[in-house]
Amino acid sequence: MKRFGRLILLFILFASCSGKQDKTQPTVEDISEAVYASGVVKSKAQYQVFPKVSGVIQALLVTEGDTVQRGDPLLKIENEAARLSTENARIAAAYARVGANAEKLNELREAIELARSKKNNDSLLMVRQRNLWAKQIGTRVELEQRELNYKNAATAYAAAILRYNDLKKQLDFAEKQAQKNLQISETMSEEYTLRSETDGKVYSVLKEKGEMVSPQSPVAIIGDANVFILELQVDEYDIARVKPGQQVLLNLDSYRGEVFEARIYKINPAMNERTRSFTVEASFVTSPPALYPNLTTEANIIIQTKKDALTIPREYLIDDAFVLKDSGDKVKVETGVRDYQKVEILEGLGREDVIVKPAS
Repeated sequence: MKRFGRLILLFILFASCSGKQDKTQPTVEDISEAVYASGVVKSKAQYQVFPKVSGVIQALLVTEGDTVQRGDPLLKIENEAARLSTENARIAAAYARVGANAEKLNELREAIELARSKKNNDSLLMVRQRNLWAKQIGTRVELEQRELNYKNAATAYAAAILRYNDLKKQLDFAEKQAQKNLQISETMSEEYTLRSETDGKVYSVLKEKGEMVSPQSPVAIIGDANVFILELQVDEYDIARVKPGQQVLLNLDSYRGEVFEARIYKINPAMNERTRSFTVEASFVTSPPALYPNLTTEANIIIQTKKDALTIPREYLIDDAFVLKDSGDKVKVETGVRDYQKVEILEGLGREDVIVKPAS
């Protein structure tokens, strides 16, 4: 019987302990409301390098970790066909030069000079015949013949000038066209040497010598050698509360246990329809000693901060609008700023009130 009585007593004690409810009182402390964001670290001006032409890599001119200047060559693509095309265009341009066709122009200049001389001579003969005809010397047929000869000579002279001008225009056009074709060919040939678009550092070379490349696949990643930014993804439901200049507190998997600060400076206005999120860019205020592109991060964007706020744990809030006092009364409260653990109480509770955690 004594043993049985002890078992009953232990059961009663266990039942009373298991039914005990957690209690707390509101506390005065600083509270911040934040928006969660995840993202990666990127080098400033980081970009993927794409070739403009397809071909086989002939030579890699940089390796990971190299610093480059704008215009520095990164790799060369085999371009024998482009080289031959450029040489052919250069030959065509040399052939089409006006200077190379000087003989044709000189020939037409001589024809113009001959036609001009004949026109002047026929003009003198026509004038003489008119003077003779005025003195009743000669015949009407002779006068008309002289006039006809002059007209023919004048027409031939104009035609010679026209032929010269036409040839000059054709040669000028052919020369300019050949020069443009040469420029186009040289430009295309230059595209077989891939160059850096910015000053920076080569963070990754994605291809090897002998591999086939095309404009659809990147061959390298280049970015600023010293300046890094954060590229964060913010859910569409939170983006309306995010503004440039807001503080960002973040941690990096590579530096666990440490918190770093950044500031938002850009919000990209287009939403990613696949992830239903917006890209937000932030610059570091405090950063770790070493950073690398594509490090992952989790961040809190501080929307607002309130000092000396009356707060309670969020798990004590019922339906986002009520709390349960230790007297058993369910009281309506007005809430303000909230974070992931605490919520501010604006009305409905005092510092001395005791509230009970609702049963889960």
